[in-house]
Amino acid sequence: MNASPAAATTAGATDTQAVPRSRFDWKPLALLVALAALALPLVGNPSTWLTLTAAGLAMGLIVFITASGLTLVFGLMDVLNFGHGVFIALGAFVATSVMGAALGWQGGAAQLGAMFLAMLAAMTLAGAVGLAFERVMVRPVYGQHLKQILITMGGMIIGEEIIKVIWGPQQIPLPLPDVVRGAWFIGDAAIERYRVLAMVIGLAVFALLVYTLNRTKIGLLIRAGVQDREMVESLGYRIRRLFVGVFVAGSALAGLGGVMWGLFQQNVVPQIGAQVNVLIFIVIIIGGLGSTLGCFIGALMVGVLANYTGYLAPKVALFSNIGLMVAILLWRPQGLYPVTNR
Repeated sequence: MNASPAAATTAGATDTQAVPRSRFDWKPLALLVALAALALPLVGNPSTWLTLTAAGLAMGLIVFITASGLTLVFGLMDVLNFGHGVFIALGAFVATSVMGAALGWQGGAAQLGAMFLAMLAAMTLAGAVGLAFERVMVRPVYGQHLKQILITMGGMIIGEEIIKVIWGPQQIPLPLPDVVRGAWFIGDAAIERYRVLAMVIGLAVFALLVYTLNRTKIGLLIRAGVQDREMVESLGYRIRRLFVGVFVAGSALAGLGGVMWGLFQQNVVPQIGAQVNVLIFIVIIIGGLGSTLGCFIGALMVGVLANYTGYLAPKVALFSNIGLMVAILLWRPQGLYPVTNR
């Protein structure tokens, strides 16, 4: 017996109402705000607190740029790439060569252009090396996490030695262009120009990733391929090529992060990738493995906490990030924004 149209409409409305709507989880954001608010009375001076907060946010966004590539690769390809640090180091050393060649350029615009040229060159070369890395080392071990860890760590060691052969084992300076030196003052608070630039670039990278993954056809295909690869391939799309593109994009972001981190430190060493790798994995564990938003919030937390503890208790600063990770995992064992269906 067929139901009447009115009954069908009522049933459809009931079914629609029964479907729960996903709500944005504001608690990690509230935790970040609470962390900054708690630091204000401890620091005491509002100007000092503002300086530390701006510096921490800038550091966090640099870490996010560096970690976003690894988050992208793991979240969409399920690849644990412990060789991510080699792309960071490669980007930093490419920047030393490009900016060293442009050292004599006069004028703020020319120096700023040289810095952006170094970023572009670092992303291009890191992406090209990432393509070779995926074909030679990662492709044979898809779906085998233990082998991925061992092989990619070996790849990073080899990459560091190649960097030493090309650029030498010594520390190389990477000075900031004059145009981004110095600071702007808000009252008594000093906000460094380079940190402001780092915040702008970091926010732009985050916005671009979120838009691409959620608002474009490529992002839709990639996310669909993660859920059901065979179905997407049966529709005529080559998911393997898309995944290779994701790996290349992740490597290019690591190269950009290497330039930003090298300029932040104002010097680079062949071990820079291994040094930053530890911080990167802390960030992606805090945020939730494979979560871009979680990586973003986790990086900001790590950045501001490192600056607050470095000012209040320098000896504690070395362990603050690990302590934060332990506290977050006790609260949410899968991270701030866990990725479902993994």
